[in-house]
Amino acid sequence: MTSRALIKALLLLATLAVLGYFASLLQSGDPMSKSWIDQEIRGKGWAGVLLFLTVGAMATALSFPRQVLAFLGGYAFGFVSGTVLTTLATLLGCVLGFYYARWFGRAWVLKQFPARLRKLDDFLGRHPFSMALVIRLLPVGHNASTNLLAGVSSVPGLPFFAGSSLGFLPQNLVFALAGSGVEMDPGLRTTLAAVLLLFSTLLGVWLYRQYRQALAGITSKDV
Repeated sequence: MTSRALIKALLLLATLAVLGYFASLLQSGDPMSKSWIDQEIRGKGWAGVLLFLTVGAMATALSFPRQVLAFLGGYAFGFVSGTVLTTLATLLGCVLGFYYARWFGRAWVLKQFPARLRKLDDFLGRHPFSMALVIRLLPVGHNASTNLLAGVSSVPGLPFFAGSSLGFLPQNLVFALAGSGVEMDPGLRTTLAAVLLLFSTLLGVWLYRQYRQALAGITSKDV
């Protein structure tokens, strides 16, 4: 075994240990709850902000629902700041999952499933920004799995991250609004949240159809 392979193997074991420990904390129910926000985040200044970003990034990388994180962000920091910080934390979790899969998983997947990986590259690779945007806007799919799949593909990171960040915003707005407790009639707040969620879903469907039509046009020209 070369020194490079040994270092990579040791890093993999170390990261798996860290992720396993953090996953056990999530299952214990201690972090990522309103009581934890009250004790560790609210009123703690920049220390609370950095802790929220760190824990939020790790949690979303490990499949913690970003909608719940947005609700807690709104509860901790208010509607606007909660939305911004939740989106940043979710983006950091996206980056973690993406590069973890790229560094430790891509070579193995390429060796074991070359045909499937080519299909994944074809699906994501033509327009990584717009495809990431569509996937994040639609209330379907799995956030962490999307990060890992993109990581094992050949998709460039920056457009994927940019599209993901923009796609995270609508749902983060909805759930941060719900968690913020802003002075607003509950019925109006619920209606506004539903309208935002419906708008983001319809936008995602429309963009996906536009992408399918453009892809069909390109394919027909190639034929």
